[in-house]
Amino acid sequence: MTVHVGFDRGDSDVRAAEHWFAELLGDQRDRVVACTHLLRVPSPHVAFSVALPSGLSVDLPPTPAELAEAASLAREEHLSGQGGRAFAYPGRDALVGELSVADLLSVSAVDRVTVMGGAPATPDTIVETRDHVRPLWMDGRLTLVTLPHGGGRIAPFEMPEEIPCCALH
Repeated sequence: MTVHVGFDRGDSDVRAAEHWFAELLGDQRDRVVACTHLLRVPSPHVAFSVALPSGLSVDLPPTPAELAEAASLAREEHLSGQGGRAFAYPGRDALVGELSVADLLSVSAVDRVTVMGGAPATPDTIVETRDHVRPLWMDGRLTLVTLPHGGGRIAPFEMPEEIPCCALH
């Protein structure tokens, strides 16, 4: 049995929010699937969802009343497999360096690897993880979206160091 929880502190920075939650999870982070959700209710911010296996608990802070709707939305997106970006999940720490798609799928909670545009990746395609693998819930499956990376390889769409959209303009 898995318990799905949504909670919200009103964070505005994804990286800082993930770091805080990873610290809170400690050595349990490889036993849960924890996601961030970029929501606009009641204003743009980061909310969380987490799937906890039976018998595991995390001391989460209370969600302020004004963020209860957003916390509920994060929970529902995760539960339905229709939203959320996983930053803690079983096997995450094994996804470093180069791995074949088949190996990536076998050692982690990632269910599917796609190449931008939705095409499936072949089992023997090499993934350059850049040590930063953040799959998304899509169509009920934890999906790593990738881009061609040269030499027949692929790499996660999300870069390890996020650059704001207009930073280079």
